[in-house]
Amino acid sequence: MTTPPPPHTPFRRIRRTAPAAAVAVCLLLAGCSATGGSEAGSDAGAAGAAVTGRLKIALVTHASQGDDFWVLVKKGAEAAAAKDDIELTYTSDPDATGQAELVRDAIRDGVDGIALTLAKPDAMKAPIAQAKASDIPVVGLNSGIDSWQSDGILEFFGQDESVAGRAVGEKLDALKAKHALCVIHERGNVALEARCAGVKKSFTGETDMLYVDGTDMNAVSAAVTDRLKQDPGIDEVVMLGADFALTAVKSVKAAGSRAKVATFDLNQDLVKDVQNGSVQFAVDQQPYLQGYLAVDALYLYKTNGNISGGGVAPVLTGPAFVTRTNVGSVARFAANGTR
Repeated sequence: MTTPPPPHTPFRRIRRTAPAAAVAVCLLLAGCSATGGSEAGSDAGAAGAAVTGRLKIALVTHASQGDDFWVLVKKGAEAAAAKDDIELTYTSDPDATGQAELVRDAIRDGVDGIALTLAKPDAMKAPIAQAKASDIPVVGLNSGIDSWQSDGILEFFGQDESVAGRAVGEKLDALKAKHALCVIHERGNVALEARCAGVKKSFTGETDMLYVDGTDMNAVSAAVTDRLKQDPGIDEVVMLGADFALTAVKSVKAAGSRAKVATFDLNQDLVKDVQNGSVQFAVDQQPYLQGYLAVDALYLYKTNGNISGGGVAPVLTGPAFVTRTNVGSVARFAANGTR
């Protein structure tokens, strides 16, 4: 497993040129505008104008290098860029200040649209305002479902993490778990905090939180192992990412614990662990779909003035449970690197 770099190391991707697509079939789900339905008309004033040349779109996330989740997001964005003949740039930085500067870089580069994540919403307010002042539309994805409107974003594509967390808590009750350990691998990330808070809210058993350094997988493994040794009563470990769940499986064995492992998010390796029962279930928020819809939405906004859902709701891409009984339905897509 690749160990992510320290949080202040930016992860940058060079701009790639996507091939033109023969057919463009566009389907928008429920969506949103930055300031609600009453503002949709004024927001659309800059959209639908004549577009000359290929559109330049920037995707800026809070990803750490080596996290498979973001590989799926990027693949979805690239698929939309290829279909729409977009020049796509992908950059990321897990540090909020660094991510904000990457957004400003995109603005200085004169892009036609920006898709970004809101793991640390306050840090994004100023660059989003700067983009709007430059008539550059901004859409959100993945994290920040409670902040996209107040931050001035046009549309949002992702999962309601509070709802997902509560669903996990209810699932643990159904599995008759009694004591859960919810492991947060990035302190202050609003999406991760909301997941564990949701679990704690709905789970009738005991829920403990454990903060770990997600940029150091060895440290994650050691911290989970130590906690399980200290408290043998923990019977469920809830991880917040597929790679972290794979590490937790090893930690359970190292601690000699009988705890089960459940997780948010999915990747090809995790599918195998769900199939063999090492992981009880995964909550799939469809990262490929998030990247695809965010880029495609900017294309439709710029070329046709479309805003999904009239600006009143986000486009939800999850949650859905992947268990041993239904994992076969997504396994072949995971093998292709798109789930």
